[in-house]
Amino acid sequence: MVRRWFAASDGGALVEFAMVLPMMLVVVTGICSFGIALNNQLELTQAVGSGGQYLQTIRTSTTDPCAATIAAIEGAAPNLHSANISMTLTMNGTKVSGNSCSGDQSDLVEGGSVTVYASYPCNLFVYGLNLGTSCKLQAQVTEYEY
Repeated sequence: MVRRWFAASDGGALVEFAMVLPMMLVVVTGICSFGIALNNQLELTQAVGSGGQYLQTIRTSTTDPCAATIAAIEGAAPNLHSANISMTLTMNGTKVSGNSCSGDQSDLVEGGSVTVYASYPCNLFVYGLNLGTSCKLQAQVTEYEY
């Protein structure tokens, strides 16, 4: 009877599953974290495009193009934390960083180009370990003022 108990292999699959499960959970969690980062990149790209198009339409009526553009980007990207979005505008060759550039609306000239660039930090967390410490999501669009 004792010999038959030691020779039985009824729990072998359970032991193998218990050994493989932690690694499978790490892989699945990593895939989900990467999917969230990819979704954030797509949302940032779409929001920057919307911000550039909005700036093109309000070219003649704005007194602070940076504030209007960042508001349009934040409105188009509700899942991103607005405080973490950093934006740079290049209006007719003049580069402006920050969320306010009052007085720079004179750089929005007809026929000139406007480049909207935004970046957002990327966080790839897998069970408390940050795999994306130097990861930064970036998007850029160039619109022409007509």
